[in-house]
Amino acid sequence: MKVQGKNIIVTGAGAGIGRELVFKLLNKGANVIGIDINTVNLEETKKLTKENANFTYFTVDISKDEDLKKFETFYFNKYQNVDILINNAGIIQKFVYVNDLDMNEINKVMNVNFFGLLKLTKMFLPHLLKNKEGHIVNVSSMGGFFPFPGQTIYGASKAAVKIFTEGLYAELLDTNVGVTIVFPGAIKTDIAKNSNVIMESSSTKSNMPMTNPDVAANLIVEAIEKNKFQVYIGTDAKMMNLMYKMNPKKAIKFINKKMKELLKK
Repeated sequence: MKVQGKNIIVTGAGAGIGRELVFKLLNKGANVIGIDINTVNLEETKKLTKENANFTYFTVDISKDEDLKKFETFYFNKYQNVDILINNAGIIQKFVYVNDLDMNEINKVMNVNFFGLLKLTKMFLPHLLKNKEGHIVNVSSMGGFFPFPGQTIYGASKAAVKIFTEGLYAELLDTNVGVTIVFPGAIKTDIAKNSNVIMESSSTKSNMPMTNPDVAANLIVEAIEKNKFQVYIGTDAKMMNLMYKMNPKKAIKFINKKMKELLKK
């Protein structure tokens, strides 16, 4: 489906891939409704669009039911229908092992990365099904199909997104709603800062290849318009997908060695 003229919800629109999606979609003539927990970031996104009238934003903590309900009311007071939902928002955990991670942070990661996405999908899917055509994009992660030590809970939340989206794809095969699952590798964003995670100084010395968020946004919009099922973003995501399929044990040992410089001693 073409994005031109469509009403498109983008979560995590205040920064990173979400912000770049806003720019890309507006340039293609879409009406974009951006949500994010950070009002200042949303205001900056609006400013960077040169106050484009086709961009509306609303501050939402997607882990809170009351915020989601307020957004639903706001949305349908302004728009009659929704055409595309892009569940992009996500946070990482502290770079520590599960044994050292408290349940409050575990619940926070799961509530934002999985349950928030699930609730938004449940909220808007009935409306998407009423349209001539619709689309849902769920952003998982390379960590959703491949384990990263020190990001195990983050990976578990993104693995839940993966299986949920694949199941949703199967359930909607005979409907008018397309479904895309996205697996970004390392992206040049402020996800650690936006997740309130303090990075060790050694992490800045990592040689991990990183993809620009505008490249990721372009690939996601292309996937919507071509109704693609899966999108792997970055050479790292593509390489680790292949490596993990060929030899899971060897791949885990490889990434464990690479991740040690990021982990707190």
